[in-house]
Amino acid sequence: MMYVMRNSKLNARAAAKEASHERIVSVAARAIRRSGYGGTGVADIMKEAGLTHGAFYAHFASREAMLAEAAARACAESATAAADVVARMPAGQALAAMLGAYLSKEHGENVEAGCPLAALGSETSRQAPEVRRVTTRHLKEMIDLLARQSPDWGQPVAHEQALVTLSTMVGALLLSRAVDEPGLSDGLREAALRHLTRTAN
Repeated sequence: MMYVMRNSKLNARAAAKEASHERIVSVAARAIRRSGYGGTGVADIMKEAGLTHGAFYAHFASREAMLAEAAARACAESATAAADVVARMPAGQALAAMLGAYLSKEHGENVEAGCPLAALGSETSRQAPEVRRVTTRHLKEMIDLLARQSPDWGQPVAHEQALVTLSTMVGALLLSRAVDEPGLSDGLREAALRHLTRTAN
């Protein structure tokens, strides 16, 4: 009986720790997209997660370890959103739907839940190797997803076109968020969308 109770307490403690860890990572994944890697501090993350600053090291060996896990979560969320768009559409319409969702005004305004490549791209080259590794994996995943929508999938031309498409998508979204004129912001996204849609057809 004592053995069962001890196991039950250990399981409850482990579950509570896992839930706290998930909360920290979720908060951090939003925070890095909203405030950048440099603007994301441990104290602020722990406070927003409803935990004490001192509890941080029970979950992560370092701030860089937290940032890497937060980046992985942000990338996973972005990849899932893109894959969901593709899964809902007939084969020939998936790329256009993906482009439309990515370059939408809603995505442009929803920084903390949006694409981490556009939110963090300019900062990533200065981050720890584990953060850059996460970003590289996500970039390859998105290139592959785009290439698979091409009728030439499996050929070098499909891969090259996917590289150009992703670069244009991310660049247009990043610049549309950088400017302080709504008309120019809309114009950047809409021009990129028109160009990429024509290229895809």
